Amino acid sequence: MRKTVSIAAIALLGALTACGGGGESESGGPVTLRMTTWSANPAHVELFNAIAADYRKTEPDVTVTFEALPLENYTTTVTTQIAGGNAPDIAWILEGSAPDFVASGALTALDDSIENTADLAPAATALWKQDGKLMGYPFSTSPFGVFVNTDMLRQAGQTLPTGDKWTWDNAVAVAAATAAKTGKQGLVIRDFDYKDWSNLATVFRGWGAEAWTADGKTCGFDQQPMVDAMTFLHKAIFTGKALPAPGVAADFFAGESAMTIAQISRASLLKDGKFGWTLVPLPAGPSGAYSVIGQGGLGVLKKGKNAAAAQEFVKFFTSPANSEKLAQFFPPPRQSQLNAGTLAKANPLLKPEQLQDVVIDGIANGVVKPSHTGSAEISQAVRSALDPMWKPGADVPGVLRGVCTAIQPLLAK
Repeated sequence: MRKTVSIAAIALLGALTACGGGGESESGGPVTLRMTTWSANPAHVELFNAIAADYRKTEPDVTVTFEALPLENYTTTVTTQIAGGNAPDIAWILEGSAPDFVASGALTALDDSIENTADLAPAATALWKQDGKLMGYPFSTSPFGVFVNTDMLRQAGQTLPTGDKWTWDNAVAVAAATAAKTGKQGLVIRDFDYKDWSNLATVFRGWGAEAWTADGKTCGFDQQPMVDAMTFLHKAIFTGKALPAPGVAADFFAGESAMTIAQISRASLLKDGKFGWTLVPLPAGPSGAYSVIGQGGLGVLKKGKNAAAAQEFVKFFTSPANSEKLAQFFPPPRQSQLNAGTLAKANPLLKPEQLQDVVIDGIANGVVKPSHTGSAEISQAVRSALDPMWKPGADVPGVLRGVCTAIQPLLAK
């Protein structure tokens, strides 16, 4: 059922090119703007509402509401809303579906709605441009790092490897030993849960592996770097017991695992100080040090009822002043703000050196998570084809060949 819905959602997005911007007419009276997001984190919601309240001080006729949708079905829900005549005015777009939204004609260009576009990092905006126009604003350009429960490691008699010793081999060894000693879990790849395979890019890119070639036309799952990376991951799960097995849930931020791969937006979950922790970059893999970036962009929907008013709010929401506030959770694409001093003001829980090592250096050297047109259909095909790998004794190379068999026709579209 999910595959049918996902394919239908992409078909709906494609149809928007023909539908055009029929929803752009303005009412002329008080306006209520609706922005969809995937985060119901109370700290995020509080910040968004505060920015909206500030906007009302100068635009009293504009009310902004934020609609949090479940992450797993987020894009499907938004595209269904658009096709059903209930398009949000503004949508938080995930990097995986950015190519579909940008290419579909569903979004209005934002070049005139963003202050000082020259300050935006070219690497951060590349995914969001079409024919030189900025179709989405990547307000969150956030590298992944590893949060570590230092109290749990200490309890297990383990020491966090540092410097050149911070490698994937050593990371899973410490995670496995800590899990065995404490009875809790070792390393959790947050939001993977054996469903969202794209989060595995935080691991397999350490082997230089890619889901597909840079032009998006050729599958990379059956190539040796991916085979090596997935073999390592399979062994870490089923032999070393360093990662939770399928069906096992563990929340690092509730003290249930020794480590988790996540972005700095999650740091707010640690403000209660229940245990000691640190944040470090992703471990080095056989191909060396690397960084993986997740992005969230803001898009103004042509079919929204108040597109012009939405563009004005986006201009306010993304201003340098509000960008600095949002940096508490969402590292900005503004080059002038990508420094430890600015980010530290908004992130009191993180040390300047952590922000430098994980965020600033990560943005400078990182690669965005896999994205492709037709992302929903491709992602579902990858997920289904990977299912046989998540059991002991799986034929990892054979499974990965099956992934390519499943997605190569989709990549060639």
